[in-house]
Amino acid sequence: MQLSPTLAWLLDAASDCRGADHLLAELGAHLAADGVPLAAGALTLEVPHPLIAKRTWLWRADSGQVIEALGFAPGGLAPDPPDDAGRRWLRDIAGGEVHEDVAGRPDGPLLGWIGPRPFTADEIEQLRQAARFAATPLAVLAARATLRATLDAYLGTRSAERVLAAPLRRDLGETIQAALLYADLRNFTNLSETVPPAAVIAALDAWFDRIAGAVHAFGGEVLKFIGDGVLAIFPVLEASPRRACDAALRAASAAEAGMAYLNKERRAQGLPPLSFGAALHLGEMLWGNIGAANRLDFTAIGPAVNLASRLEGLCKPLGRTVLVSGALAAETEMPLVALGTHELRGIAAPCEVFALEESQARIS
Repeated sequence: MQLSPTLAWLLDAASDCRGADHLLAELGAHLAADGVPLAAGALTLEVPHPLIAKRTWLWRADSGQVIEALGFAPGGLAPDPPDDAGRRWLRDIAGGEVHEDVAGRPDGPLLGWIGPRPFTADEIEQLRQAARFAATPLAVLAARATLRATLDAYLGTRSAERVLAAPLRRDLGETIQAALLYADLRNFTNLSETVPPAAVIAALDAWFDRIAGAVHAFGGEVLKFIGDGVLAIFPVLEASPRRACDAALRAASAAEAGMAYLNKERRAQGLPPLSFGAALHLGEMLWGNIGAANRLDFTAIGPAVNLASRLEGLCKPLGRTVLVSGALAAETEMPLVALGTHELRGIAAPCEVFALEESQARIS
């Protein structure tokens, strides 16, 4: 069977593309080299993501550049764009008739093309054949994207990269230094026993949005949601840990501000406010796989994690929202309030304790 260069490339090499955007650009270039007059092309894929429902890429033949638009899932950050996002883009570029094909199954990826003039019957057949042959490499790329998006959603970006790069064995891990943030809600047990389950879930989601959003905004990563608690890390990536420590402090301050705004909304709705405690610490931890022989968890463990958890337990007795260990306080010039040295349950040495200067909120 004699295949065109485009179809041969789709069969032999397209699955090795780094992503759907690269596949679209290379496919457009191959089709143009095979004589199909193209002004632009678009590719739309459904993607597994907590917020994003669809991704659409647009390739321009004149520049070879690819740009992207996101369609958000219900409850996401923005309304869904129309399903014809790619079609509208193509029409904006050339103003003619758009040719579209579904690659693979009826609800599969959508490939659209537009030329400087209407396509001939032979050219339309070339585009249809390209869509048929593109179904398999697009399925391969979609599977990779699904795996990566799933791991990112459940593990976080850095941890997902580590899992993908290493064998699935529980004896693999590395010791890293990081600023840790451990936080949890106050009076959650009472909340869960006195309000309907749907309201409990809504409160948890709102809390996690504020604390995780603050962590991610300053370059940290949430490792675990533990009941109503959160364990996050800000890895030390430079010779000095100051940048990681400052990022953790700013994230804690941002979380306070976010919760204050949330509580203002909750009071307006007749709902009780949500209070929380958070502890920040700097130390080393083992970052890697633990678990049973055939059931693994990727997490961080070690004395530093234990200290952060115990330090958070002092928030309520000391009447502070955010506490900072002496180890982290020594690496920052941000203003802190010294609260003395305190014993921590299960920790051998007493811990110097500080609080954010602006952290004056009392915990009920």
